[in-house]
Amino acid sequence: MPPTSLLEHFADLTDPRVERTRRHKLVDIIVMTICAVIAGAESWDDIELFGEAKREWLATFL
Repeated sequence: MPPTSLLEHFADLTDPRVERTRRHKLVDIIVMTICAVIAGAESWDDIELFGEAKREWLATFL
């Protein structure tokens, strides 16, 4: 069966970051970034602002 959500689609990605420096799950960052770009984000600053503005909504599924 193909993945049915963005979380499922990206769940098996290997996270290349050092474990002690991770503050957020890689899949959460990817899903938030995709949502932000769909909403019109054009830079990392825009993505950060989106994440802050939509924190409660994102927390319902991330």
